[in-house]
Amino acid sequence: MIRFIQVEELLPLRNEVLREGKLTNDECRFPSDLIEGAFHLGYFFNDELVCVVSLHPQNYGEFGGTGYQLRGMATLEQYRGKGFGNQLVNFAIVYLRGQRANYVWCNARKKAVPFYLNVGFEVISAEFEVPGIGPHYVMYVKIR
Repeated sequence: MIRFIQVEELLPLRNEVLREGKLTNDECRFPSDLIEGAFHLGYFFNDELVCVVSLHPQNYGEFGGTGYQLRGMATLEQYRGKGFGNQLVNFAIVYLRGQRANYVWCNARKKAVPFYLNVGFEVISAEFEVPGIGPHYVMYVKIR
């Protein structure tokens, strides 16, 4: 089941998956987590939070219209490949279409590029390095 959640609910999962549990949960907050228009989604399986994503209003480059940046997409390892992340991203896109957003973009880790391609995103940048995390690409999907 997909639900809108508070940022405090997703911090432990974000820390475990994206930072390998090396930080405190509080250090896994993004400056954009609480800005106006930001929202967080969680996928619950048997009442356990197994997949999360955060989105906030943020335009990208010269793209016109209203953009949202997707951040902090994380699925517990034992639940990967079951379609939960796909459902979560598609829910976010449908919701944002209803909010009259034009596109969603993200800085995707290199190893996550196939996932984002599968949900309709396209690569729009050259590979770049995020210090301490690794290679990334900017990816984008038009939603209206």
